Amino acid sequence: MNIIVKKVILYYIEKYPDSKTALLVWYNEFLKKDFSSFQEIKQIYGNASIVANNRVVFNIKGNNYRLVVSINFRQKAVYIIWFGTHSEYDKINVETISFDTHILNHKLK
Repeated sequence: MNIIVKKVILYYIEKYPDSKTALLVWYNEFLKKDFSSFQEIKQIYGNASIVANNRVVFNIKGNNYRLVVSINFRQKAVYIIWFGTHSEYDKINVETISFDTHILNHKLK
């Protein structure tokens, strides 16, 4: 799968340094996969939650963090929508939250 804009992953690693290893493991594993459906994702990532708008929520670093992505199976593209702690996740609407475009302008350290 093509994960669109690696800089987003790097931004979240900078924001949540203790998630670095777990988030990079997810990123590197997902790059190597070629999913055709949500069912195939569930077979490998059993704790993933399928939600509206072609979105999937992954538990990262046990259940400490949540990663929200949108998947376009036809284009084999994954768009990272949101990443944060479990408690932050409880405060968002996963079906409607938008990607924060300011991340793209953020200067990484």
